[in-house]
Amino acid sequence: MRMPWRQGDVLDLASIGSRVDSLTDLSRIDGGPGARLTAVRTQAQDFRREFIETGTPDSVTTCDLVTLPYPTRFGLFRASRAIAPFLAITNRLLVIRWHESDGTPRVLLFEPSDVELSRYTPYFDKLAARTPDVVLKRMVTEHATVLTHLARLRIDPSEVDYLMFDHLHTQDLRRWIGATAPQPDLGEQPKPLFPRAKVIVQRDELAAMADLHPLQRPWYQPGTYRDVPPEAFLPIDGSVVLGPGVAVVKTPGHVFGNQSLVLNTATGVWVSSENVIAAECLTPEHSRMPGLARWAREWDQEVVLNANTIETTVDQYNSIVLEKTLADRSQRDSRFLQFFPSSELTASWTNPGTSPTFTHDAITHH
Repeated sequence: MRMPWRQGDVLDLASIGSRVDSLTDLSRIDGGPGARLTAVRTQAQDFRREFIETGTPDSVTTCDLVTLPYPTRFGLFRASRAIAPFLAITNRLLVIRWHESDGTPRVLLFEPSDVELSRYTPYFDKLAARTPDVVLKRMVTEHATVLTHLARLRIDPSEVDYLMFDHLHTQDLRRWIGATAPQPDLGEQPKPLFPRAKVIVQRDELAAMADLHPLQRPWYQPGTYRDVPPEAFLPIDGSVVLGPGVAVVKTPGHVFGNQSLVLNTATGVWVSSENVIAAECLTPEHSRMPGLARWAREWDQEVVLNANTIETTVDQYNSIVLEKTLADRSQRDSRFLQFFPSSELTASWTNPGTSPTFTHDAITHH
């Protein structure tokens, strides 16, 4: 699949924010994955102390986008004993606002999924084709669109500075950042709905999308990137503090270029990604879902991965431990951490055995 960038052009665009030196490239640690796990705990503690000193953003607002089915064997990797083959996850948008030191206002949209176009991701497209419409309507609930939420918040799309995803699985960005040629399926050459926004993405993921491995292909829509403008991307290497209390931390594993959002708020530090689908997957010993606590105890596993793709499983495990070390404990229930899954496990009567013990539902900070 030909992409609109070569290995040497878009990957050399300018970076943003302040580079985080305390979080290094773990692949360069001497020893195996166990040595990297030890290093990640120490590095996470060092970064956490530095990050808290950066301050807090002006506001964080959570917006529900869609609730949809997801295979239990993926979301609760190896641990679940639920009889339901599917569970439900709710994908949410986070709207983060802050001011730079010179007073410049910033708006970041984290996980601004175009739900209408995301459904054509090969895996979900094939799943929908095998599912009767009457069943599909009961399994999928579209809550509101990105643009509807922004209108409610009185944010004009032209005010948005950054778009960011933990990774680009399922994402079709053409309506958000435009295209350089007509798009037959959209009926026109789309102009960007977010004309000034840049997509913050890890260089590793952009590079991988140019030549996807068969294990990656069911989850990406590479054809939709053929005509997107390269200048709409802001590729970064590693972890960056974007603004006061706002950082992007590289968390490879789920995909090679996975990244997590880290926020310092009035309730402490939050971390958000899709590395796990429930807060209890970071402390499975406290889970009441069938199988999780027992599996964690029997196999001496401290986290339960979200594993629809297994690109580098040990790295994903280590990245989740990094997230776990950064996050504060919930003020509602100290057994669970302030980890906010970008797609959070949601109770549904149609999926017995998959009702979460604890949910966050939202991050709110003003």
